[in-house]
Amino acid sequence: MFTDKANKIFKEVIDTYHVVNTVVQPFTNKYDKSDNLLAHLLYRKCWIDTVQWHYEDIIRDPQIDPEAALTLKRKIDASNQDRTDMVEYIDSYFLEKYRDVQVKSDATINTESPAWGVDRLSILALKVYHMEEEATRENASQSHRNTCQKKLEVLLEQREDLSTAIDTLLDDIEKGDKYMKVYKQMKMYNDDELNPVLRNIKK
Repeated sequence: MFTDKANKIFKEVIDTYHVVNTVVQPFTNKYDKSDNLLAHLLYRKCWIDTVQWHYEDIIRDPQIDPEAALTLKRKIDASNQDRTDMVEYIDSYFLEKYRDVQVKSDATINTESPAWGVDRLSILALKVYHMEEEATRENASQSHRNTCQKKLEVLLEQREDLSTAIDTLLDDIEKGDKYMKVYKQMKMYNDDELNPVLRNIKK
């Protein structure tokens, strides 16, 4: 199943990141895009999510220097754009893969594209990793560990359900029971012409 491979790649990414465990580290994609484009995209996608997860931790430090916080906010904005771009690349992969499928006359569209489901699956992998850390943290109280263990069990169930839903969607698309229609993210606040603040600066 597709999500078995995706979840495996996400775990590889998160484990690799935590070897050094800092947002300041080089990125190397272990999957060559010419050999395995989808794995390459999934690995890159989860790496972006993992670094941003830790950006979000850092910026919530109440003692953070305001200038450092502003610099970090810019990095988070850039990361969000990269994340959105990667979702679109992954959807483009699926569009190409299923472009010759004969869509049935009664086929329906899904509430979200496959790649946005993958986006949520990547974030869930991070939630599982960090909740498991908290559920087993030795210097935490037993009450804290018990609470986190219960949350971890819910997250694992959620991941199983989401994985099933994504695999079912892809199967339905392949059979022509569902069809893909991707709307590009028209983010306005990054555009010099659409964000009035940026537009005025240009003048």
